[in-house]
Amino acid sequence: MKFEVTAKLTRQIDEMRYLTAENAWRYRSILRFFYTQSEKMKNWLYKEEVHAALQEYQEFANYTLEQCKQDLDVLLSWKNLSAYQDTAKVATVEEFKNKQFRYQMTPYSVEIERLTIRLENLSIESASLEPTLLERLREELKKLPQVARLSEKEAGSWWSGVNNDFKRLNQNYQDYIRDLYSIKAEEMMKTKAFMVFKDRFIEYLRDFVKGLQNHANAIEHILTHLPPNAVEAVLTKAIAYELSIPRIEADIDAAGIRDNIIGRWDNLNAWFLGEHGNPSEAAKLLEITNDIIRKITRYAAQISESRSSAMNRKEEYRKLAELFDACNDIKEAHQLSSLSFGLFQMKHLKSDQFRETESINSQIFEEMPGSTLLKPRVRGFKEKAQRNPIRSHAEKKAAMKKKIQMIREIEKKTMASYLLDGCIDFEKLPVIEGHVRTTLLKWLGKGIASSDKKAKTEDGRIFQVEIPGDRRRRCLLRCDDGNLEMPAYVIRFLDEEVQDERA
Repeated sequence: MKFEVTAKLTRQIDEMRYLTAENAWRYRSILRFFYTQSEKMKNWLYKEEVHAALQEYQEFANYTLEQCKQDLDVLLSWKNLSAYQDTAKVATVEEFKNKQFRYQMTPYSVEIERLTIRLENLSIESASLEPTLLERLREELKKLPQVARLSEKEAGSWWSGVNNDFKRLNQNYQDYIRDLYSIKAEEMMKTKAFMVFKDRFIEYLRDFVKGLQNHANAIEHILTHLPPNAVEAVLTKAIAYELSIPRIEADIDAAGIRDNIIGRWDNLNAWFLGEHGNPSEAAKLLEITNDIIRKITRYAAQISESRSSAMNRKEEYRKLAELFDACNDIKEAHQLSSLSFGLFQMKHLKSDQFRETESINSQIFEEMPGSTLLKPRVRGFKEKAQRNPIRSHAEKKAAMKKKIQMIREIEKKTMASYLLDGCIDFEKLPVIEGHVRTTLLKWLGKGIASSDKKAKTEDGRIFQVEIPGDRRRRCLLRCDDGNLEMPAYVIRFLDEEVQDERA
C-alpha cells in the first residue's frame, strides 16, 4: 500500500487526551472499568454503576457521584464514550427532565485500552520462535487451490487465518531476535548463571532452525507452484468478503482494502521467496538464528574455559603441596623446587668466551664468569646513539684567525713590494719566493678564467689580468726554487688606480 498523507492521518486524536490529562488516573480507571465490562458483553453502564465500582478502591474513597458525572461528561466530550438517554423507567416529567444516561465505550476507546493493556504487559509478554506457525502456514497454503473453489465467506475466513498466522510469525520473530540482540541479553550470556539454561536455549533455537529449514523450503516450493488464477480467485473472494461485511462507517475504502490484501500477499511471498534479487526474510532469519547459536556457544566456551582453568590450577597446587610434603629431606625439596619453579624452558647458550680449560667435563660453575652484551632481536631495534657534547673551540679559532690574518698581512706587504704603478709585471719581477709565486699564479688563474679577466684577492682587492698583445711574448719567472717560462702577463690592481686618481 502506498503511503499517503490523508485527512485521517493528520487529524488530532481527541480520544487519547484522557491518557495525558490532569485527572488521567480517574479517566483511565473509568475507561478500564468500561473495558472490563465490555469484555463481559456488558456494554451499557449507568453512572451509579461506575461510581459504585470505583468507590471500592482506597484511591476513590472520597469520590462523589457528582465528580463521576463530571468525568463522564468530559470523556463524552472527548468521544471516549457515547451516551444514550434511558427513558424506559421514566414515570414522571420530572424524571424525564433529570436525564438518565447510559454510557458505552466508542470503538476508538476500546482499541486504545487494548493498546494500553499491551503496553502495561509489554515486559511480561515475551515473543517466541514457534515452528508450529510455519507448519500451519504450510498446511494452509497447500489448500489454496481448493479454497479458490469455495464461497467468498469461506475464502475470506481462510485468508484471515493465514494472515493472522503470518502476522504472528513476523511479529514474534522480530521481537524475539530484538530481545536476543539487546545489551541485557549480551551481558546475561557472559555470566556463569547463563550456563544453567544454555543447553536448553540452544536446543530451542536449533528446533526452530530445523523447523524453519523444513517448512520454509516447503512453503517456498508451494508458493512457486501455485496456479496464478487460483491465487487471483482467492484474493478476489477475500476482498469481496471484506467489502461485504456491514460496517457503521458509510464510506468503505474499497481501494484501500484491495491494496491491503494484495500488499500482504506480496509480503508473504517476499518473506519466503525474496524480491528484487535480495534474500528472503526466511533465509535472513536462518542466518541470524545460527549466528545467535554461535555467539551463545562462544560465550559458553569462554566461561567454561575460564572455570576449568581455575579448577585445574587449584588441583595442581594441591598436588604440588602433597609432593613437597612427601620429600624426605631439604635436599630433595630443593630438587623438587628447581623442577617446579626453575627454568621451565631451558635454552642452550653458546659464546666465544675464553676458557681456562678445554676439558669437556668442566662444569659451568667451575668456569670463570664472563659478560656478553645481548641485543634485542626485534625489527626496528636501533642502538642508542652516544651523545657527545658540543665543545667550544673559540680560543683555537681565534688563534687560527689571528695567525691567518698575520700571514695575510705579510703576504699583502710582500705583494705590495712587487707593485709598480699599481701593477705586477711578471716580466719585471725579481727573484721571488715559492709562496709568492704560488699566490701570483693563483691570482693569474682566477683572472684568466673570468670573462672580463677580473678577480679579487683574498683581502678583497680587485685586479685585472692584462694579456700581452703579442702572444709570442714570453718571460722568465725566477724563483728561489727554480724558474718558470710563461707569457708576459700583467696584473693590474684597479683599486690602486682609483686611489691614485683620488690622490
